Amino acid sequence: MAGSINKVILLGRLGADPEVRVSQEGNKIARFSIATSETWKDKNTNEKKDRTEWHKIVIFSPGLSEIAEKYLKKGSLIYIEGQLRNRKYTDQTGMEKNISEVVLQGYNTTLTMVDNRNNSDINELSSPSLDNSTADKNVTSDFDSIDVEDEVPF
Repeated sequence: MAGSINKVILLGRLGADPEVRVSQEGNKIARFSIATSETWKDKNTNEKKDRTEWHKIVIFSPGLSEIAEKYLKKGSLIYIEGQLRNRKYTDQTGMEKNISEVVLQGYNTTLTMVDNRNNSDINELSSPSLDNSTADKNVTSDFDSIDVEDEVPF
């Protein structure tokens, strides 16, 4: 059908570290699940309710698979854009099952790491302080002495 769109956009957290395997052609394939949650207040009971949905993600793009393997960990908040694919498989007991997956393959896909949950970098973070602001003023005063108009090409 012309004019149809198959696009999935999700923002959620990884349930476990990505599982990365190598295909027969030597390409890395990353698999993981992300959770999306919604909360609401029940009008009848005035009680807070929530629902979590789990989504299976498969990355066939070599660059994105490398990034997933190196940087994504359980609990990472990520934004993805991909396509929904349904496939059949036979499990270990011989039963045929259907599965839906969000596939990231080709150029129309996105993987964005929204937060950095790497605890080793937390100690290196600094917050603005009086000392930082005075150091910035010294840098600006150095730039004030430069004549910028001499270097403009037009």
